[in-house]
Amino acid sequence: MSYSEAKERYAKLGVDVEAAMAKLRDVPVSLHCWQGDDVRGFDTDPSKPLTGGIQTTGNYPGRARTPEELMADIDEVLKLIPGKVKMNLHASYAIFEKGEWADRDKLEPKHFKKWVDFCRERGLGCDFNPTFFSHPKCDPLTLSSPNEETRRFWIDHGKASIRISQYLADELGGECVMNIWTGDGFKDVPGDRMGPRVRYREAIDEILSEPYDFNKVKPCVESKVFGIGVEAYTVGSAEFALSYAAANPGKCIPLMDNGHYHPTEVVSDKIPALLAFYPEIALHVTRPIRWDSDHVVLYDDETREIAREIVRCGGLEGRVKIALDYFDASINRVSAWTTGFRNMQKALLFALLQPDAEEKRLQDQGDFTALMVLQEELKTAPFGDVWDEYCRRQGKPLDGEWFPEIRKYEAAVLSKRV
Repeated sequence: MSYSEAKERYAKLGVDVEAAMAKLRDVPVSLHCWQGDDVRGFDTDPSKPLTGGIQTTGNYPGRARTPEELMADIDEVLKLIPGKVKMNLHASYAIFEKGEWADRDKLEPKHFKKWVDFCRERGLGCDFNPTFFSHPKCDPLTLSSPNEETRRFWIDHGKASIRISQYLADELGGECVMNIWTGDGFKDVPGDRMGPRVRYREAIDEILSEPYDFNKVKPCVESKVFGIGVEAYTVGSAEFALSYAAANPGKCIPLMDNGHYHPTEVVSDKIPALLAFYPEIALHVTRPIRWDSDHVVLYDDETREIAREIVRCGGLEGRVKIALDYFDASINRVSAWTTGFRNMQKALLFALLQPDAEEKRLQDQGDFTALMVLQEELKTAPFGDVWDEYCRRQGKPLDGEWFPEIRKYEAAVLSKRV
């Protein structure tokens, strides 16, 4: 079927394909820098293991080892993905001049100037994350530590991250979503569950006392159900994160990572629940398998449902901030980036091509038979032809065309990194 035929087919369902593609073209999705180097960063010894609930598995050749290599890999991805891209940085990706170094509590905007230059040259916005893991001052707690010196170090890191986020927003325009996540918790049954959460709340309060423009900087509090080495108790639980954001409107928003819940929970159902109360929310889209294993995002049922709820709830009008978050070291990292980003774009386009008004009408009228039939028939609608046209119009390769470019890049560049 041709694009024109697909367009006519969707028009009979009341769907304007041209409007859908035009809308998706302007929706920013954050591409996470940490897929390219296995969450190593540039501010600590790369030979040491990741700590703080973070784990990357695999040793596929070609990991980026320097800022220059990481940026080159990102450039390769940008050639292959349609849509509006933002970068997403962790604080551990600070870039220092030769002979210079600053610990995380002393990081300054200047340490991210090269990232600003990189983004500006490519027309990208940028999001930011304080890095509360893989550092000697994880004891193993950070913001919830009973050790005042430890807690002060991480509070100062959070405040430095606020200043850096404001810098990124001012320099690049648009919003900078700044996500606070820590792996704080305990491996086995704790003797005090409330104390760490009170300290965590007070620490975030102090971080957010640093001046920032909430119209430009969107601090988030991200929850998690458990992490490696903190299986019994996580300080920043879902209840904590949602309660904190609810208690601090105009200062921060909640962030949901769809790998941070029980395997039987789905974030797609949580999106409309939160948007009934919060003006804005943020998402980290990943693919958990049994636990928060951060697999590459696929064009699977839950990714499509997440995208459908974003669209149905008016989330593309700035209410939902979308970012990817996964790190697979067992496969070609550039391919992992490209696959996940293209699949998120596919899911959003698929969602924009659904006759939501008609589905809502059938539901409100109680015609669940017709609703089921419509939903099932849409599964075989000619979506692929529209997706191909979307890629063509942005000058990006179609499915079946981009992977050979990855192979060429691997042979010419990645395979030389030893």
